[in-house]
Amino acid sequence: MTRPAEPVAWPAGIQAAATLGFDMDAESVVLTVQPSSASRLSVMSHQAYGPLTGMPRILALLARRGVRATFFCPGFTAERYPDLLRRVRDEGHEIAHHGYLHESVAGMSAEQEAAMIDRGLEALEKVTGERPVGYRAPMWETTYATPGLLLDRGFLYDSSLMDGELPYELAEGEQDDARSLVEIPVHWALDDWEQYAYLPEVFGSGLIEDPEKALSMWSADLAAIHEDGGCFALTNHPFLSGRPARIRALDRLVAQMQELPGLWLAPAEDIAHHVRSLELAPRVFPQPVVND
Repeated sequence: MTRPAEPVAWPAGIQAAATLGFDMDAESVVLTVQPSSASRLSVMSHQAYGPLTGMPRILALLARRGVRATFFCPGFTAERYPDLLRRVRDEGHEIAHHGYLHESVAGMSAEQEAAMIDRGLEALEKVTGERPVGYRAPMWETTYATPGLLLDRGFLYDSSLMDGELPYELAEGEQDDARSLVEIPVHWALDDWEQYAYLPEVFGSGLIEDPEKALSMWSADLAAIHEDGGCFALTNHPFLSGRPARIRALDRLVAQMQELPGLWLAPAEDIAHHVRSLELAPRVFPQPVVND
């Protein structure tokens, strides 16, 4: 049986944690969902807004606020925008793995998933000279093989599951001596995709929300998670939240974070290292068996 995650003892003087994650999907998310869009200049320009316009605004916001964040990057994005990746690295932010072409692993074999992870790793290492320790599955789609594949490759943490607001150790399997991976949970409600993503004939509901509505939602969750002593993990996409009114809403949210007493705002890697130091008992997720 599964069991709730253990409470996290945060560093002295810390009540709760928060991390800003930016998924640098750029063109990759469209190319994997609809490969034929590679010839559609308008569609490609919509995605290129992230690296070309959104990212400079995001990096300026983080520099002005003195905040370090985590950038989850597909290998394809790293290859297409290598100077941008190196700038992210040089400005002190964490670069983590986000697939190669933003592939969903639904229906993949373990061998296919491993090949995707390896291809993304190779691209990120080649561009930045550093091997990432963090992983976020494209579309937050993982398999029961994912933890073991990540552990085999030296990853410290994953940020793809949605079972709570407390980081924990995720067991690779059900054995008593199973290896474990730090898990930093996420949720669709703390993702700008559900608020802003719309690209005709490609993705999105067609409803583009007011940044004030997104800010209101995220502010409410931030206050509640802070009160509960959890970890607020926000996911933003530069091609979405990099637009002018949205970046201003995000700036106000970061200001709120910095005003909350005892809130540790840090890259996901720093939070994962702390959780690992606690030596928590790993959490097991037995795969369901459905009887006919």
